[in-house]
Amino acid sequence: MKKATDTTQATKSMAARGILCTLTGGVCWGFSGACGQFLFQEYQIDAFWLTAARMLISGLLLLGYLLAAHPTKLKVIWQEKQDVRQLIFFALIGLLACQFTYLKAIEHTNAGTATVLQYLGPLLIMIYACVKGSRLPSKNEGIAILFALAGTFLLATHGNVHILVISTQGLFWGIGAAIGLFFYTLIPTRIIGKFGSWVVTGYGMLIGGGCLALAMRIWQIPVHLDMAGILGPAGIIIIGTLVAYTLYMQGVQDIGAVKASMLASVEPVSATLFSALWLDTSFVFMDFIGFLLIMSTVFLLAKK
Repeated sequence: MKKATDTTQATKSMAARGILCTLTGGVCWGFSGACGQFLFQEYQIDAFWLTAARMLISGLLLLGYLLAAHPTKLKVIWQEKQDVRQLIFFALIGLLACQFTYLKAIEHTNAGTATVLQYLGPLLIMIYACVKGSRLPSKNEGIAILFALAGTFLLATHGNVHILVISTQGLFWGIGAAIGLFFYTLIPTRIIGKFGSWVVTGYGMLIGGGCLALAMRIWQIPVHLDMAGILGPAGIIIIGTLVAYTLYMQGVQDIGAVKASMLASVEPVSATLFSALWLDTSFVFMDFIGFLLIMSTVFLLAKK
């Protein structure tokens, strides 16, 4: 009896730890979006520079940890050409595209709106699954499509078809961020299953950030940051990437990927709160209705 009680207690403790880690990771992701908005708003920082710096430093730190803890894991991914091609494809079309479009969406809107628009990504994955499976959307999937369209409409127009309340660039990059999330999610599934998410993400960050840095010659881009400004990239890289990712992966291990992904959707809520309370971004009632409609699609699509 005592052994069964101890097992139950350990399971509850693991579940509680998983919930706490996942929620905290989601809040950290939301905080990183607000840090991006802070840098664009206060320092007019270049999105190419910020994307490349974030990816390069994050990739080096992730791979540095793996080199110290599990050095053999870093070599095996380079042994087969198919794996290398998929890794490079993920780095450029998945990870780099996702990171850059998201930051551009923040630059032209705000952290809350950009993060919510990015959450249209799961809807695109569902549509892809329907096309691939040659089937029509289920009832829940159909409702999710309607909610996503209505939410995006309200965010863009506040219900007035004659005006656009966010810039066309903001809407463009926000939808681009959702497409980036779509590719970021689907491309690496095979190699992540084979080599683990840390290896794939670390190399993906390094390759994507390195290619962007070389293509845009980011060392020639003028960047003027004081001490407060330096804390912005540090918050994005350390809290919004390394800490958030570590906590989220612990949550996945403790409570499973489905529950973890649901709890991590606290990200747009935290991004909106940080944006409003820290950066004085104003939102109206229609914004929150749009947020609610888009975020509800995450739960509708996960219900099955």
